[in-house]
Amino acid sequence: MITIGLVGGVASGKSVVAHLLVELGAGLLDADRDGHELLEHDEEVREMLRLRWGDGVLAPGGRSIIAKIVFAEDEKGAAERKFLENLLHPRIRERLAERGDELAAAGKAAVVLDAPLLLEAGWQPLCDLVLFVDAPRSLRLERARQTRGWGEEEFARREAAQWPVERKRQAANVVISNAGSEAELRQAVDDFWRRTIAG
Repeated sequence: MITIGLVGGVASGKSVVAHLLVELGAGLLDADRDGHELLEHDEEVREMLRLRWGDGVLAPGGRSIIAKIVFAEDEKGAAERKFLENLLHPRIRERLAERGDELAAAGKAAVVLDAPLLLEAGWQPLCDLVLFVDAPRSLRLERARQTRGWGEEEFARREAAQWPVERKRQAANVVISNAGSEAELRQAVDDFWRRTIAG
């Protein structure tokens, strides 16, 4: 089984590419979903968050409180983000490995790892290849405005918490452009699948 790691800038369309690959037959490892499940349902994680940040982070809407804390543009924000990553990443990696084993046992030819912090978390060794989803910043910002309601400041904060886009591109084995139409993206993903998996 080939494991494809997805990377790219904020709002580049990684999840769209992931779902196109799933349509073609890949299994999906969704690190964001695992992280959200841990925040919602893992009692040990929730207690650690409550002890550090107070009861409010466990209430409805608590994730937005956490986001404000960890994406603050100062040293405290960086330290709190590191705390959250150290708490969640080992647990997420364990879940990803278990799910990957299940997909391999089910006979999947490929699995796509959709993890916003794949490189930052040091998960590149889990992947046989890394695919970079490319889109210009102006287009990514517009997508973030439309789909997430983020302005320039929030977009910049989120992007600053990740590796620079060019560093991600250099770490990748394959680049797919998501600067055009949906049909063009689908064709690019199909071509990649035929070359890499089906071929």
